[in-house]
Amino acid sequence: MTNLLSSLTAILLAICLWGCSPTNFISSENQVPQIVQAILSDPKTFNAVLSQEYPNIFGLTYEGLITENPITGKKEPALAESWEVSPDKLKIVFNLRPGLQWSNGHPLTAEDVIFSYNELYLNEDIPSNARDSLRVGQSRSLPTVRKLGDLQVEFTISEPFAPFLGSTGLPILPAHVLRESVQKEDPDGDPLFLSKWGIDTPPEEIIVNGPYEVESYSTSQRIIFRRNPYYWKKSATGEQLPHIQRIVWEIVESTDTSFLQFRSGSLDSIGVSPEYFSLLKREEQRGKFTIYNGGPAYGTTFISFNLNTGIREGEPLVDPIKSRWFNNVKFRQAVAYGIDRQRMINNIYRGLGAPQNSSISVQSPYYYQGLKGYDYNQEKAKQLLLSEGFTYNEDNQLLDPEGNEVRFSLITNAGNKIREALGSQIQQDLAKIGIKVDFQPIAFNTLVDKLSNSLDWECHLIGLTGGNEPNDGANVWFPDGNLHMFNQKPQPGSTPIEGRQVAEWEEKIGQLYIDAARELDEEKRKEIYAETQRLTEEYLPFIYLVNQLSLSAVRDRIQGIQYSPLGGPFWNVEQLRITNF
Repeated sequence: MTNLLSSLTAILLAICLWGCSPTNFISSENQVPQIVQAILSDPKTFNAVLSQEYPNIFGLTYEGLITENPITGKKEPALAESWEVSPDKLKIVFNLRPGLQWSNGHPLTAEDVIFSYNELYLNEDIPSNARDSLRVGQSRSLPTVRKLGDLQVEFTISEPFAPFLGSTGLPILPAHVLRESVQKEDPDGDPLFLSKWGIDTPPEEIIVNGPYEVESYSTSQRIIFRRNPYYWKKSATGEQLPHIQRIVWEIVESTDTSFLQFRSGSLDSIGVSPEYFSLLKREEQRGKFTIYNGGPAYGTTFISFNLNTGIREGEPLVDPIKSRWFNNVKFRQAVAYGIDRQRMINNIYRGLGAPQNSSISVQSPYYYQGLKGYDYNQEKAKQLLLSEGFTYNEDNQLLDPEGNEVRFSLITNAGNKIREALGSQIQQDLAKIGIKVDFQPIAFNTLVDKLSNSLDWECHLIGLTGGNEPNDGANVWFPDGNLHMFNQKPQPGSTPIEGRQVAEWEEKIGQLYIDAARELDEEKRKEIYAETQRLTEEYLPFIYLVNQLSLSAVRDRIQGIQYSPLGGPFWNVEQLRITNF
């Protein structure tokens, strides 16, 4: 009877997965080459300038003047076919490719580049994570961008800036569609652009320059992309790219769901979580897929306390009692010592990871090897707490110097099984040193809103993407940066905050990021970034957890994969082909 029920369950599951497979939305005679993937949450915006989350659609829909090859790390031409850097390193002149077009057939020219930088990224009235990475020197001045001709643009900076070329790879957006929304204001005096191209925008209104455009979006179901007929790239034989006509992103409730769909054949690729690695590895040949291992992944995973001491509309952002704990560096260090990262690696990551200690990705040439980290040590954690006046009651519950029970909430995004498991273990680990943690996974978009808008949170567990150039993350470390999330300033247009304070170590890290960007000598830059890593290790604005391996499974019928931990399996999606279709 048990076997019969199991068989019936398996059949019903297979029918369900088959029925929701995007391959079944198209009649067999009209099928086109496509890739089907999964994401864990709906997009928050279709506006590339306003986006603050990852994953997002913009790697498929937009390109910039240049791009970074994730295999070699070198800067390569994109919308610009060439560029010249002045001898004093203060000017770059970009030459656009002739004949570029937007997805609606409208010409893409230097006017779009001027608009994208001067009216969007450099516009202080528009919140953008990109702007901080463009700031130069002690003055934090922004580049001057001017048009030299229909296909020529000049960028000028006030002083040498080591990441100058790399900062010019931001997505270019269409002036002819968006300029009016920047110039006009809503009733609150904010640019209409701030509400432009939300997820309720009809797909045909979203004009792009990348290999794909949005064909349709169904909330909590899927996003479908189709090939952009005006994309500029051609193959070596002159064939229009991309080869693959459609990309489908299934929106699933959890990594468990995406795993089941991949095994059933409904998905063409999946990021391989450690708990699934062994099973999928055994199924590689039969399932006709390959697991790519790129080594340590770029990016970071961490917990962070809300250090903001500010008051909004008469109410403190953080309970003042808890704020005193969070802003005590010895408290943060005790929490770091109280988390058993090796147990995380063994149990949650199945050995496919290593302790993470730095804000800079281990693959980056600026990663500092001399960090010691915080090895699990309950006694050390308790000693630090006792030295700061904390005590334990008869139930081994930690009390602060005023006798308050030490208890805080920890949030993360629901559906990410790794993060949910990490949160549960942190809850268990900290209970051993007397700290009560209320762990609550919440919807991803709700999490983003709390971190960037309401600032209503105590402790969070999330991650940030990484790269080779540390300055790309400068907006995390500048005290007024758009991603300085552990002590966030209010976003433009939001309710002001009174009483926000910036610690001396925060100012020092921000200054070091300025100094490093101004330094053209690579060895000296490495020394400066090493100091930033030493400071973040000591003061722990982020308590780093585990650096897992970069693993993805991809169907063998998708040809041309050049896997990179920086770009994943589909960074060259326009070059890929599907065989045996």
